[in-house]
Amino acid sequence: MTKVFTIERGRTAAAATPRVRRTSRPPWQEPPTITGRSAKGVTLGGVLALVLGPLWIIVVTSLSTPGAINRAGGLVVWPDGLSLQAYREMLTDPTVRTALVVSLGITVIGTALSMVVSILCAYGLSRPHSLGHRFVLVLLIVTMFVGGGLIPTFLVVTGLGGYGQWWALILPGAVSVFNILVLRSFYAETSGDLIDAARMDGAGDWRILRSVVLPTSRAVTAVIALFYAVGYWNSFFNVMLYMPTESEKWPLQYVLLTYVNRGVGLPGTVNSGFGMAHAQTAPLSLQMAVVVLTLVPLLIVYPFMQKHFRTGVLTGAIKG
Repeated sequence: MTKVFTIERGRTAAAATPRVRRTSRPPWQEPPTITGRSAKGVTLGGVLALVLGPLWIIVVTSLSTPGAINRAGGLVVWPDGLSLQAYREMLTDPTVRTALVVSLGITVIGTALSMVVSILCAYGLSRPHSLGHRFVLVLLIVTMFVGGGLIPTFLVVTGLGGYGQWWALILPGAVSVFNILVLRSFYAETSGDLIDAARMDGAGDWRILRSVVLPTSRAVTAVIALFYAVGYWNSFFNVMLYMPTESEKWPLQYVLLTYVNRGVGLPGTVNSGFGMAHAQTAPLSLQMAVVVLTLVPLLIVYPFMQKHFRTGVLTGAIKG
């Protein structure tokens, strides 16, 4: 009898004690450990070194004297005898100055044209009752996977008189379907109450786009504009197709390809032959100076645009 009572009392006590249920969470939701934080720090430091290391070598080499480059046997890692002679010769060369103006013009005009076309197309496709928007959307998506090819594109551009013309560097790649889809996804999620209120006030589609949609989508618009600008600034392949051999029509990236990758000298500098024994500037230093010149605009713009990436592209993509 005593044994039975003890068992029953044990069961009652066990039933009265609440059982703590342990929930299993994914590893990434667990509190960070010292080992995890250390591993993240080492990984980020390694990635940062891989990114900044080549940039450091390029900048130091562009500032090095011929003697320092000869002692290093090529690219310079540690500063030794710094000089701005390479930048002075580069900026006084007419080819580089003309190429810089050409690149800036192509980037500004091309970005403006691409943004106007992309915004208008994306807004039209985002309206559910616009005429033929589904058919146009399907056609645009098809072009992302099916293209005419390089030779047909070249024949079309040259057949329209684009060989040797500035517009041949802009119009063939003026529109990106991916960017249009990102803008469309963002515009489609614009508050319907704002649009209805604007229509009740007598606003048309142009006024709604200008006063309602664009002000509420500045982040994604800035990011897409940056994508277009970087694409135009780094473009050089169309120059090889549609531009003649006259260097006064070359953008900066093609000058970089010609004078760095192919190993020829700048026409207006004292070391254009690359064989002068007493040249004031080493050829490698001049090449790296051209590389730095092509990187400076992007390094200036990116810090101001970085804050828009998460609220721009990610939000637009998720809303789709």
